[in-house]
Amino acid sequence: MRQIIALGGGGFSMEPDNPMLDLYILKQAKKANPQICFVPTASGDSDNYISRYYNFFNQLDCEPSHLSLFAPPTRDLESFILEKDIIYVGGGNTKNLLALWKEWGLDNILRKAWDQGVILAGVSAGSICWFEEGVTDSFGDGLEPINCLGLIQGSNCPHYDGEVERRSAFHKLVESKKIQSGIAADDGVAIHYTEQGIIKIVSSRPNAKAYSVSFDNKVIETELPTEFLGAY
Repeated sequence: MRQIIALGGGGFSMEPDNPMLDLYILKQAKKANPQICFVPTASGDSDNYISRYYNFFNQLDCEPSHLSLFAPPTRDLESFILEKDIIYVGGGNTKNLLALWKEWGLDNILRKAWDQGVILAGVSAGSICWFEEGVTDSFGDGLEPINCLGLIQGSNCPHYDGEVERRSAFHKLVESKKIQSGIAADDGVAIHYTEQGIIKIVSSRPNAKAYSVSFDNKVIETELPTEFLGAY
């Protein structure tokens, strides 16, 4: 079964005292001690980000590792990735992430992993990357569309409630047809896809939601059913 879990925000990097979303991701592997691999490419393999990942996941029932493209653990990246249960992509610059992945062939390796049942997850840039298009601040000032891997149809906008300009920018891009219709997610929301369809939306925050955004003579924003996972 092909699975992707896309976080609008939250998880260990934004909510270190609330593990609900990350526990949800681990649970989907349906194993007692799943192997989870962090891919921090979008942050330039930030040492601080990697340290926070290990500090968090070493406390949970899993086997954490990470993949650095600046200091690769092996020449055989495909075997390294395919032996994992979960790939967790961090936030940062989506454009740089996509460029480096393509240069290293990691985009094709991750597609193969997805086809073979490895769970793909990620937050912010690590959410956008799986869709056909996303709303990004990778180019500097302002928010613009970016073409991504296309494992999930449509567009994606993270941080929908966490950054004041996100909602209006997504609406304007959809209305002007600079980006196709898609899904927006508040901080603290994870959208769980199997075979490109949403099966569940969960949140670590009581009022956090996900939305479908489309255009038919006007922008249509529809709140999607979201399950609050409960206070930790």
